[in-house]
Amino acid sequence: MSHVAFWMFLAMLFAAAPAPAPAPEPGATPSPQRVLGLIRAAFRAHRPPPPFVSYTMVRSQKDSNGFPDYVGSYTYHIWCRTSDRASLARKVFRNTYRGSLEWQRQAFNERIDPGPPTADVFEPAPAKSRPANFVPTPEPPASPLRVIGETGVVGEFDYAVRTLAIEGDQVHLTIEPTRDPDRNRLREIWADKKTYEIKQLAATDKLFYGTGRSEIVYGVRFIVKFATLEGFPIITDIHGVVGDNYNDDGKEVDFKYSAVTFPKTLPDWYFDAKSYASHTSEAPL
Repeated sequence: MSHVAFWMFLAMLFAAAPAPAPAPEPGATPSPQRVLGLIRAAFRAHRPPPPFVSYTMVRSQKDSNGFPDYVGSYTYHIWCRTSDRASLARKVFRNTYRGSLEWQRQAFNERIDPGPPTADVFEPAPAKSRPANFVPTPEPPASPLRVIGETGVVGEFDYAVRTLAIEGDQVHLTIEPTRDPDRNRLREIWADKKTYEIKQLAATDKLFYGTGRSEIVYGVRFIVKFATLEGFPIITDIHGVVGDNYNDDGKEVDFKYSAVTFPKTLPDWYFDAKSYASHTSEAPL
């Protein structure tokens, strides 16, 4: 075979070979800031929660020597109106004994146990801490405004994402508030990487130690875990660690929420801070 024929043969051989298929272009990956917006949108898609939630809250802690702190550990059964977190509560003791009725208003970052399990974790803490028996004053209805148009936005402006990592089937975000860190409490979020449903988060909270002018406020870090009940995200566990060099009873505290149900209706007097005490004979167990 001549040199010319040989090179013609090679040219024909390569021309007949199929060209390699181009590699598929990777799909668009949302930016970290948009992922945070999608997580918040997924959480808010379940809002508002059902009008009432009933649950058992167990608080457990140890004293400064590492032994069980029986004074700071207790169990409550709570009936809560989710619109304003007004609650009727009864302390649960052993066997069938129950404590007196109590009116409470469950809240994070205030002088009361955290809750309820349906709490809006993206809601900013109040500008000023309020007493445990705080009763919201209804505001006059605003004048109706004519709706011209609506715009949907998937974004998050209260927090900036510092890191985003994929950990198995979850995304893990570390975030920081863009303004008012005392009110915007979230610091880390773990969510399903496909649905963006929250699985766990880290948040700040406060411990109000003492009373009056001698009161000291310590910072607390909460790890909050979630599950789903009837399509709604609910808090199941909270582990808290008190910082700022606090070394007294309850440096570490746990809250567990169980027996969570969504009653269809509950009596109005459950949530009236002025009249609930007159219904002792009707008290629920």
